Amino acid sequence: MTTGGCLCGAVRYRVDGPIDPVVACHCTQCRRWTGHHAAATSARREDVAVTGTVAWYESTPGVIRRGFCPVCGSSLFWDRLSSARLDIWSGTIDGPTGLRLVGHIYVADKGDYYAIADGLTQVAARDPWPGAPEKA
Repeated sequence: MTTGGCLCGAVRYRVDGPIDPVVACHCTQCRRWTGHHAAATSARREDVAVTGTVAWYESTPGVIRRGFCPVCGSSLFWDRLSSARLDIWSGTIDGPTGLRLVGHIYVADKGDYYAIADGLTQVAARDPWPGAPEKA
């Protein structure tokens, strides 16, 4: 079981099932949503239970929505509505997570103010890893 939540504790979640390795997304939308690149994992939608109220912003109406705490503003989820999986921002998971970053996606969109120097795979757009977000 994996647990996590927002900064203020108003929203908590539990994942009763496996979660994917972490992938860093450098697309413009994720950078604007999180303030830097986003690190996400994912789980089957039916394995995720949320307590508290999540506010949703449809960044691509009818296709993608982003979940956050309406009290403290913490970014929590990235949700492609047609997917059986829900992406979870890795920084919201209670530690220790046991997770590992496996690579970077949308590096063609990355900010010019940082370098990616960890030696992990970098992909210009979407990647083949399970759980990697798809840019809308």
